[in-house]
Amino acid sequence: MNSNLRIAIQKSGRLSEDSLGLIKECGIQFYSGSGKLKSESSNFPAELLFLRDDDIPGYVADGVADVGIVGENVLVEKNKPVTLSYRLGFSKCRLSVAIERSKEYHGIGDLQGLSIATSYPRLLSGYLEKHGLRADIHEISGSVEIAPSIGLADAVCDIVSSGSTLMSNGLKEVEVIFRSEAVLIANPGLDDARQNILDKLLFRIKSVQAARNNKYILLNAPNDAIPAITGILPGMKSPTVVPLAESGWSSVHSVINENDFWNIIDNLREAGAQGILVVPIEKMIL
Repeated sequence: MNSNLRIAIQKSGRLSEDSLGLIKECGIQFYSGSGKLKSESSNFPAELLFLRDDDIPGYVADGVADVGIVGENVLVEKNKPVTLSYRLGFSKCRLSVAIERSKEYHGIGDLQGLSIATSYPRLLSGYLEKHGLRADIHEISGSVEIAPSIGLADAVCDIVSSGSTLMSNGLKEVEVIFRSEAVLIANPGLDDARQNILDKLLFRIKSVQAARNNKYILLNAPNDAIPAITGILPGMKSPTVVPLAESGWSSVHSVINENDFWNIIDNLREAGAQGILVVPIEKMIL
């Protein structure tokens, strides 16, 4: 019996591209030619299934796929019995209510009694109920933004990334009801063999993402400045200090978080660091 881990990903779109990119960064080789619905890895015990995003939670729940990468908005909307294994942090977007730009909006109470077109009736109805509001929800799939202009609805509730699609259709965003990102979901009944493969996959994913969020830094400094500099650079354990050929000087090596990068660089310069080099990290094993 084939014990490969079956990974479902969206067959097209931005989430598909980001998912395939992550899998490749994890060192998993596969072929993803146009129109291909299934691909077995040549160097990892896994196979990819290319599916519609809306179908992925159901396939994972039914055991057709073992795990899947899907938008959290789809996961919550479909409400299937699967396990959220890991938040992946990419393909971030939001589910928002939008109305025609020409209309005034005074607050969430203005949604009371409106007709709202959406592909996410469960998320929308839950949001309205939470705020004690009632609306006429029209469930449609695709081209949601056109609904107000053809008289189908007063407003729409749809996924927003940049907002350009709303603007091009004469709409303005008025309420964010859900924030989403890509998540890795799993069938809760995985056998030991497939759970072991999933654990190895998660280890690779976390190593890749840790590398993305950190930089390797090398610098030279006079020895009397080393205590101040090492205090600024804690590193994963502690900075590495290596004596240079020139007496009285050392090289300091460490890892810094991307979010702290510029503040740390300014502090290092003030402490006496020179010749600072910053290098991307390909993988980071914690």
